[in-house]
Amino acid sequence: MTTTSPPVTLDDVRSAAERLTGVAHRTPVLRSRTLDECAGAEIHLKCENFQRVGAFKFRGAYNAASRLTPEQLSRGIAAYSSGNHAQAVALAARELGTHAVIVMPEDAPPSKRAATEGYGAEIVTYDRYTGDRVAVAEALAAERGLTLIPPYEHPHVMAGQGTAALELLEEAGELDLLLAPVGGGGLIAGCATAVKGLRPAARVVGVEPEAGDDTKRSLEAGHRVSIPVPHTIADGQALHTPGELTFSVNRRLLDGVVTVGEDEIRDAMRFAFERLKIVLEPSGATPLAALLTGRAGTLPGRVGVILSGGNIDAERFARLCGPGA
Repeated sequence: MTTTSPPVTLDDVRSAAERLTGVAHRTPVLRSRTLDECAGAEIHLKCENFQRVGAFKFRGAYNAASRLTPEQLSRGIAAYSSGNHAQAVALAARELGTHAVIVMPEDAPPSKRAATEGYGAEIVTYDRYTGDRVAVAEALAAERGLTLIPPYEHPHVMAGQGTAALELLEEAGELDLLLAPVGGGGLIAGCATAVKGLRPAARVVGVEPEAGDDTKRSLEAGHRVSIPVPHTIADGQALHTPGELTFSVNRRLLDGVVTVGEDEIRDAMRFAFERLKIVLEPSGATPLAALLTGRAGTLPGRVGVILSGGNIDAERFARLCGPGA
């Protein structure tokens, strides 16, 4: 009888943590009595909005890029992303002395594109609703001899993202539940690997926008499901289908996925700004929205929450969360 090894293990996450020491930020874990009272539980917020590039993505991008050979690094790196992975790969490339070419949607937030270019990357655009970003990036990488680092479909990327949960457990101790946003599935796959490896009894639940519930539908169907490219303010979660590798992990380890509406995401962003004094982008606010609305269900005693990023410019934040939004 043969068994298939999982694409990422607890040892992989621990190895990534060693590689990221002194390179990635060990982001703070925030507590709030107000939030505890609202949620009816003890909440521990892992603030990846304070990570380098403003999001968790730097963890996976650097872990993957730092494992390339000198020859691969000399040729350069390619990636595709709506923004946060783009910035992460661009910065990782700069840190490692190479260059990056990033495929981004034409409608990517201007602040994310500007930051990516600021790290020295070349940008190639495509139409999110008619183009195939994977095909564009793969053709570009083949043409130029670049090594492609995808945003989630990569064991080293997943392992790097899992270090956020590893740090959270080291600081917060025992958790009964972890909530994290789900886009392509790399963050929650890595985090679930860490949590289930160290605290097997803990539950891990993902959060998606209602308009982009591809992972929720896929878990319910027992196989990957594709939906139309979603229109959602949570641009980091605007995917039409889960990753193949990530879903192989998540269907085994996740205890469920819940969804939140667009107005609920806005309300969570406002709450974070006004009561917690932190800025979250829409995707980073979805698990907080699940807490505040009760979408996450009855909460156990101690809950960890991954706030995945804070990359949003002042104009867009005001448009989404200001008066009349």
